[in-house]
Amino acid sequence: MSADTDKKEALKRLRAERKEAVAAATGHMKRQRKTVKAIRQYLGRGPATVPQVAEGVGMPADTVLWFMAAMKKYGEVIEDGKDGSYYRYALTAKETPGDKPAEADITPSA
Repeated sequence: MSADTDKKEALKRLRAERKEAVAAATGHMKRQRKTVKAIRQYLGRGPATVPQVAEGVGMPADTVLWFMAAMKKYGEVIEDGKDGSYYRYALTAKETPGDKPAEADITPSA
């Protein structure tokens, strides 16, 4: 029983020590989700360039570019032609503004 109590106490201390770091990481993830949602909603109206999206969602263009690059990497947006010297981006067919990303299947295989 003593080993269980020691483990519980150690975990309790660890949670207390890392509370601020966990809160900061949680806040960062919430801001990221909010940013991606805003970009998806804007692109739901139709293809747009990074400067158009940045202006439409009220974010710096470098931030939007960073998120668009990640969204492109993971297949959420595609390049949809050019508008002058800028690429237009559009949501992929599987993405719509209200969609949530698919959850990973974590069921164990037999």
